[in-house]
Amino acid sequence: MDSTRLALPEFHPGSVWLVGAGPGDPGLLTVLALHALDRADAVVYDALVDSRILALARAGAALEYAGKRGGRPSPRQPDISARLVALAREGRRVLRLKGGDPCIFGRGGEEALALADAGVPFRIVPGITAGIGGLAYAGIPVTHRDYASAVTFVTGHDSGGAVPSVDWPAIARGSPVIVIYMSLRHLARIADRLIAAGRPTAEPVAIISRATTPDQRVLVTTLAEAAGAALAAGIEAPTIICVGEIVRLHRTLDWLARD
Repeated sequence: MDSTRLALPEFHPGSVWLVGAGPGDPGLLTVLALHALDRADAVVYDALVDSRILALARAGAALEYAGKRGGRPSPRQPDISARLVALAREGRRVLRLKGGDPCIFGRGGEEALALADAGVPFRIVPGITAGIGGLAYAGIPVTHRDYASAVTFVTGHDSGGAVPSVDWPAIARGSPVIVIYMSLRHLARIADRLIAAGRPTAEPVAIISRATTPDQRVLVTTLAEAAGAALAAGIEAPTIICVGEIVRLHRTLDWLARD
């Protein structure tokens, strides 16, 4: 890639780029993400970065896994942040590569604050988040004038692994489309809270597993039956879950199944 033709920014030694790798498909990488992969001396990547994307790192770059997965032994966030600081202070170009977007439930803000506190120069490079890209690959537009003019993104678990203490009734009342990240384990409890707040039991729900990858699966069900249907179908994480009437467009717009 000719970075001079595009006037792309210099990736300076001793700095860290926090980069979104998108939801999986390498074709969804941004130009800046490719530029960073081509320049980085060290790539510190998370659990949701596709192996095909890691293969794009320049020859000789050090690849370090620093993934966090719910319910599994994972590096501590302070240790990951400290590692980024240490690599930068060695004079390396450090690429912190995260699935989706680094600042949408990706702890990019936490890592950026740690770098700022340590006086390490950094850049944040947005990526396509699964809540938009994953749904698009399932034929579900996040918004549509006839179905939804608002959408809420919410995480399915808090830092301790429990259902987050967000205002579920307010979300249920105010958002025609709800997109839930990392929620498969707590789906039954989340569905119960949304139904208790007034969402219809028959409201359509789409559960997309391994979005935008060759292993993508899409399960369309209802809010009342979502947790049981996911279990029966053997749906596996990572998933992105969409609640709302807009899910009905999947049947007509499922372009990937026809590709």
